[in-house]
Amino acid sequence: MTTRFAAVLAMPSPADPAPPGIDPGKLRLAMLEDVYEVVAGLELLTPALIRHPAYPPDAEDVTWPGTAILHAEDPDAALRALAERGADQAVLVAPDAPDLPPLLIGKLLRALGRAAAAACPATGGGLVALAVRLPAPAWLTETLPALGLTLEAPDALARLTAAAPRTGLVRRTPAWHRLRTPADLEYLDPGLEGWENTRALLSGHPLPGLPL
Repeated sequence: MTTRFAAVLAMPSPADPAPPGIDPGKLRLAMLEDVYEVVAGLELLTPALIRHPAYPPDAEDVTWPGTAILHAEDPDAALRALAERGADQAVLVAPDAPDLPPLLIGKLLRALGRAAAAACPATGGGLVALAVRLPAPAWLTETLPALGLTLEAPDALARLTAAAPRTGLVRRTPAWHRLRTPADLEYLDPGLEGWENTRALLSGHPLPGLPL
């Protein structure tokens, strides 16, 4: 039986999506918790939190009891740590996509059937999530540093496909959005279920196009 992990990357990011009146640290933590709730609610997947040493330790407080909490300095180390936990497949998820539909993670894992990796691109560049068969091949681990700690490099998908030794080793799934600037908050749909922590923090702080 295949052992699958879905891990949220609690890692430093240069992005600051906080609008005036919202504490950036609290917003990052709220988004992280919402992303974690998405992965923790998935069936047949083991949730995990990957915390960078520089990320505030209160990130670990958002997890459910029994969640695997691993410490790693980059996505490559995160995948190695998950492999040591017995993972055959792992999905790394960016910490700033609080309204990510669980269906997209399922699509990533299905795409691994014939591929070494599957990527969910982010609107505006970077990746929302990356699924990998473990142990990861050398061409992938050598490319990971260029993708950024939270997979935020604008050309992340292009780098992955260019590094693959043959066509089809990297599959692309439907894109989603990340919240990396205050303007990105307009992607949030108040009618969409989920993202309760981010919603609660933004409540009372009306934003253009976002009637919370």
